[in-house]
Amino acid sequence: MTPDFDFALGDMAEAIRETTRRFAADRIAPLAAKIDAEDWFPHSLWPEMGELGLHGITVEEEFGGLGLGYLEHVVAVEEVSRASASVGLSYGAHSNLCVNQIRRWGSAEQKAKYLPKLISGEHVGSLAMSEAGAGSDVVSMKLRAEAVDGGFRLNGTKFWITNAAYADTLVVYAKTGEGSRGITAFLIEKDMAGFAIGQKIDKMGMRGSPTAELVFNDCFVPAENVMGPLNGGVGVLMSGLDYERAVLAGIQLGIMQACLDVVIPFVRERRQFGRPIGEFQLMQAKIADMYVALNSARAYVYAVARSCDAGRTTRFDAAGAILLASENAVKVALEAIQALGGAGYTKDWPVERFLRDAKLLDIGAGTNEIRRMLIGRELVGANERPVQ
Repeated sequence: MTPDFDFALGDMAEAIRETTRRFAADRIAPLAAKIDAEDWFPHSLWPEMGELGLHGITVEEEFGGLGLGYLEHVVAVEEVSRASASVGLSYGAHSNLCVNQIRRWGSAEQKAKYLPKLISGEHVGSLAMSEAGAGSDVVSMKLRAEAVDGGFRLNGTKFWITNAAYADTLVVYAKTGEGSRGITAFLIEKDMAGFAIGQKIDKMGMRGSPTAELVFNDCFVPAENVMGPLNGGVGVLMSGLDYERAVLAGIQLGIMQACLDVVIPFVRERRQFGRPIGEFQLMQAKIADMYVALNSARAYVYAVARSCDAGRTTRFDAAGAILLASENAVKVALEAIQALGGAGYTKDWPVERFLRDAKLLDIGAGTNEIRRMLIGRELVGANERPVQ
């Protein structure tokens, strides 16, 4: 175990950490290798996590949530991801990208209809923005929603959608007009006529967090399933992206902690030249760099999460926090493989999985290149079209 630096997160955050850590160690960690090897989504964990309140951390108590903040949510994602980053990714997509967006933008009727089963874990949630030709350039999406009597008909596809194959409720963005002022958010149910799951995507990492295509073929969506303002979907999407980045950065924190969980016992036990390799200064320097990378990322991510809770977050700091956490996680995972030597390059040890999993968030939730562009643009005051 690495020493716990006291970030003074508060009693509630520490209680969430302890509860989630115990659950993750007991129920998720024993499944992590199977989840990865078989690309298996552990659906049965969702109600168990619901019983602990993990799906509704940021949701008000009147809708069945805990009424807490993004800081507590980051901590929960971190501890889940320490046991399995793929479960952490699906959990973050469910609890933040779907549940939290409905909490923030749904009508009272929509919240009453969808949140209880999502929070209990009876239902799985998802969010669909990306398309095969529209990722960072969100405004170029092609999924079209045509106004008809009583609602809209959706035609087109979405791609790279986390939890798609298992989702009961999906927040989906579609074109209802032109440009950035012609996008609307819709609440889609899996049984709606004309809606189907397309091809499933076989990823190098985050296996067990299902990713797939969504297909809409004259899918009728009633008007009451419009979430937020008509043609105001870019505002809905972009406002949630800051919280998404802060919360999903917790995945990378969990991966880095998992790396240290494996490496430190290994270097204490592995002997070469008659000594534990942890006694060699080069190895001690490697461990020190891993530890500093983790805690420096924690400090930034926790600070941004606290700013989210205080209503003071900035778009460039949300991007900066996940940028730092993601790049640090890839470096730490590479160092973990190097520390284990030949063993680290085999599937007998989990560090190769940590690297494959860590790489996703250099790309997902806005690539590191887009994050740098966003930070630089904000700091110099340039004004461009919306990017993810």
